[in-house]
Amino acid sequence: MIKSLKWLSIVATLGMTFVLLGGALVTKTGSEDGCGNSWPLCEGEWLPSEITPELIIELSHRLVTGVVGFAVIGLAILAWIKLGHVREVKFLSILSVLFLILQALIGAAAVVWGQSDFALAAHFGISLISFAAVFLLMLLIFEVDKKFDAKSLLIKKAHRLEIYALTIYTMLVVYSGALVRHTDANLVCKSWPFCNNQAPLDFSNYVIPQWIQMGHRLAAGILFLWTVIFAFRMIRTYKNNKLMFWGWWTVICLITLQVFFGAMIIFTRLHLATALMHALIISLFFGMLTYFILHATRSAKYAKQTDNNKSETQISS
Repeated sequence: MIKSLKWLSIVATLGMTFVLLGGALVTKTGSEDGCGNSWPLCEGEWLPSEITPELIIELSHRLVTGVVGFAVIGLAILAWIKLGHVREVKFLSILSVLFLILQALIGAAAVVWGQSDFALAAHFGISLISFAAVFLLMLLIFEVDKKFDAKSLLIKKAHRLEIYALTIYTMLVVYSGALVRHTDANLVCKSWPFCNNQAPLDFSNYVIPQWIQMGHRLAAGILFLWTVIFAFRMIRTYKNNKLMFWGWWTVICLITLQVFFGAMIIFTRLHLATALMHALIISLFFGMLTYFILHATRSAKYAKQTDNNKSETQISS
């Protein structure tokens, strides 16, 4: 059964990756209205009479989301039954299904009734949380045979708090990036890294889309610097732990690629493959941060148990 669960977790994780990329593809190709204001049917029909590229993209995304939804629900149920004794499994099972349903409902509401750009920008972030939950479930399932020992990785409290803060800030940056897409502010700035490299401080002539675009760039730049500095500190502090050493090097590579593809979106004038890579890399980056959160919470639990044991020993003596 564990072997089957492992395969199901791989399928669900890959499926959620396609859901994320599919959502980005719908937005970047302007296919949100490919099926009109009808949901779950397309143009109110099972088989639409008029086929357009936008319809194919939107309908494909809906079908993939539906199929992946069954895989995620199946994974959550089986993981709950077989591995419910593992501390994080039940929480992640609920989280993965809950946010998958939530993102589907937001997508449906946007099609039928329409929503503001600020509300739609939250759609990708919600899908990202569901992806991270499924991703962590997969890692937990593969970890069962190895029995993770919290004693082997004791993360300092200050570092744990910074991991949490970095992850929350990443969500804010992701939201700002989604807002850029939904307000059609992708190409309002012709240069990089400034909106106009010839006059980098000419803020007085900015229009709202340019403020949104440059706000995202500033937030992304801070995220890059924070991540790299923090990652090097973690590598130096936990250099004897392979998980932390290679994990944080992976994070550095991912955030560097994210900045690269973000710049390439401007240089290639929103080339579709470049834009999709931008969405994929941030998903993997966020997944890595949530993996460190998993270990940070375990380390916190072990540290608390150790402190309680010490207190009991002092009292008894």
